[in-house]
Amino acid sequence: MTTPADPAPRLRDVMCLGARGLHRMAYWEWGDPSARDVVVCVHGLTRQGRDFDRLAADLAAAGRRVVCPDVVGRGRSDWLRDPAGYAVPQYVADMVTLLARLDARTVDWVGTSMGGLIGLGVAGLEGAPLRRLVVNDVGPTIEPAALARIGRYVGQPAHWKTLDEAADALWAISSGFGPHSRDEWLALTRPQLVPDGDGFKPHYDPAIAIPFRAVTPELAAAGEALLWQTWDRLQCETLLVRGADSDLLSATTAAAMTTRGPKPRLIEFAGVGHAPMFVRHEQRAAVLEFLLAP
Repeated sequence: MTTPADPAPRLRDVMCLGARGLHRMAYWEWGDPSARDVVVCVHGLTRQGRDFDRLAADLAAAGRRVVCPDVVGRGRSDWLRDPAGYAVPQYVADMVTLLARLDARTVDWVGTSMGGLIGLGVAGLEGAPLRRLVVNDVGPTIEPAALARIGRYVGQPAHWKTLDEAADALWAISSGFGPHSRDEWLALTRPQLVPDGDGFKPHYDPAIAIPFRAVTPELAAAGEALLWQTWDRLQCETLLVRGADSDLLSATTAAAMTTRGPKPRLIEFAGVGHAPMFVRHEQRAAVLEFLLAP
């Protein structure tokens, strides 16, 4: 049985309510399961909770309980029967169910890209329990060029015969994550794969692309306005992280975010696009300094 001292996380799950009944959301838990100071780390659009292994290990060593969900449709979580549910409102509802399960005294949030938008949704709820929020390379205004880039690969059929072949293919669409050693990239790649015959395929439901591609300019504009309204009413202490070469969170939007709402401190990482992965020491150190401060 896994103990709090073990280096590997525990895999657990929670039942959540959707438009077509219940679905199971898996989550990875690090640290003492009885600890009531919790950090929730939520990944990007096509990723999964094991992206945060290095950061979670650091936080667990500092006495935090760390929970890294596989957002529904990704990783070990169920796939939705209705793809229309693959949207932020459903994800926020799932996270509220997760927070109820955790019985936390304090909740801090680290959200990368989509995970940052989910964090905004949770933090913007009346009575939200979030104390500190790390928004990683995303904001109310999302650059159309980045959405077009992501749309070219999300949900597309893929099959790779070996781990190395998969790692190379995923790197071709993920170089914005910034410099990583081969071992670091293989560690980030393995949880992204699921066996498929004589090889592997991506570990997410291809149908997540359906609502993503259904967004019209009008819907995007309405969503942007709503996100700015949410940002402006945030009360929790916030850190904004940006890859200096990001094509999704522009320097202009990031600067505007620092003057509105929670007025966060902005940290940029040179040589990184969309999005920092909190594998490199300097990236983890910035988050640890923020979350562990008195």
